[in-house]
Amino acid sequence: MQPKLTLLSDEIIARILEEAYELLRCPGVKVQNPEARDLLAAAGAIMYPDNNVVGIPEALVKKALESVPREFYLYDYDGNPTVHYGGDSVHFDPGSSGITMLNPETLEHDTTETEHLIRLLKVAEQLPQYDAQSTAVICHDVPKEIQDSYRLYLTLLYSKKPIVTGAFTNKTVQEMIDMLVLFAGSEEAARAKPRAIFDVCPAPPLIWSNFGAGNLIALARAGVPAEIVSVPLSGAAAPVTMLGTVTQHTAECFAGIVIHQLAHPGSPIVWGGAAAIFDMRKGATPMGAVETAMLDCSYAQVAKTLGMPTHTYLGATDSKLVDAQAGLESGISAMVGALSGINMISGSGMLDFLACHSAEKLVLDAEGIAMAKRMIGGVKLHTDTLATGFYDDKINFKGGDFLKQKATMQLFQKEQHLPSSVIDRDSTRAWKAAGSLDAFGRCKLRVIELLASYRRPEIDPEKENRLHAFILDLAKKCGLEELPKLEDFQPV
Repeated sequence: MQPKLTLLSDEIIARILEEAYELLRCPGVKVQNPEARDLLAAAGAIMYPDNNVVGIPEALVKKALESVPREFYLYDYDGNPTVHYGGDSVHFDPGSSGITMLNPETLEHDTTETEHLIRLLKVAEQLPQYDAQSTAVICHDVPKEIQDSYRLYLTLLYSKKPIVTGAFTNKTVQEMIDMLVLFAGSEEAARAKPRAIFDVCPAPPLIWSNFGAGNLIALARAGVPAEIVSVPLSGAAAPVTMLGTVTQHTAECFAGIVIHQLAHPGSPIVWGGAAAIFDMRKGATPMGAVETAMLDCSYAQVAKTLGMPTHTYLGATDSKLVDAQAGLESGISAMVGALSGINMISGSGMLDFLACHSAEKLVLDAEGIAMAKRMIGGVKLHTDTLATGFYDDKINFKGGDFLKQKATMQLFQKEQHLPSSVIDRDSTRAWKAAGSLDAFGRCKLRVIELLASYRRPEIDPEKENRLHAFILDLAKKCGLEELPKLEDFQPV
């Protein structure tokens, strides 16, 4: 039986839904995309042309919720259903869109380029704890106009896993959809077995921007899964109370689902987010705060009441280094997300309020994820008796011979998660003999091992060449004649 963490009563959830419907009616939602406003107007929403505010009736939300798929899968390159969105399935992927990366030697936060994203992709590809890849960092060595598409390009080249990605313009989201179609072979193939899901963010409080709403429409019509990532900040861009923030989050998700389903009913969409508190002392948005985890657990519970697939941002830290604070915050919040049964938990590997990425932290977080997955595996009955069958009829107060028992050899790997060398369980003498390394030191060694063992996946060369030609054409239109050189990829 999978253990569950819930924070809200049925009565409170009912009140959250009731007040979210009220927020959609008044004050309404600002919708800055003209096509989205046209869809809403045609469906009977109340339009306020002077300020682009739309009043969305409760009946319109409920109709949209009826057409949303309650579950769907993301597929890997080979066509295997790998990530299940729905129910209490739990998956993890690295955090996305970092702008710096921790240099493990200097401990500086370096501006990210192609080499940094490839490093993260190589590490995450070999860690089974990560069920999907992400377009983890911005590559500042290519023009801004193609940075979204370029990140997806690299991920498609260096990974076979499903992909969590996103676009920051309406132009690039269509380019990225075209890339997925090109790689899948046809629009029908891309729709039937989606490889990627796109994060789409409203702008709190209660705003769907031009590109946010435009992304929803494009993804819905292409049949590419969308993941709403609402980011209300308690006390700054949302009410200061947790319940007030969750209610606003609910209204923002409702509005996004309506726009999405009006564009194409039945397209897959996920109730997600990166809700956080606002630190009144520092003016920061702490992703490692326990209240942030509580917010995410709460809004996921609301979503599950409606039968919606879920997502959140947990497993990150506000620390600038891979240190004790990073382990504490990331481990606790990853466990909270897993116990909440959230389908996709993003954020691993990230430092500094989601600004910085670290391959070493990806390795450390993988150990925390393994522990969280072991926890939700629960306590299971493996034997006919609980304990009596492990004893014979002889009284022996000096200890049993459990190590010699056949059942011990058969069952200990089912009962125990065995961590990698990142986790120290040696004696003090053995630890000293190995160099007296702390966790960060062991993570550095593990990253070196993973980079050395990585082999780029075998992918159809024709698809690779078409993909390369596509992204090179985009680059040339931006004035970049050549893409950054990739050591292990030479297009034909």
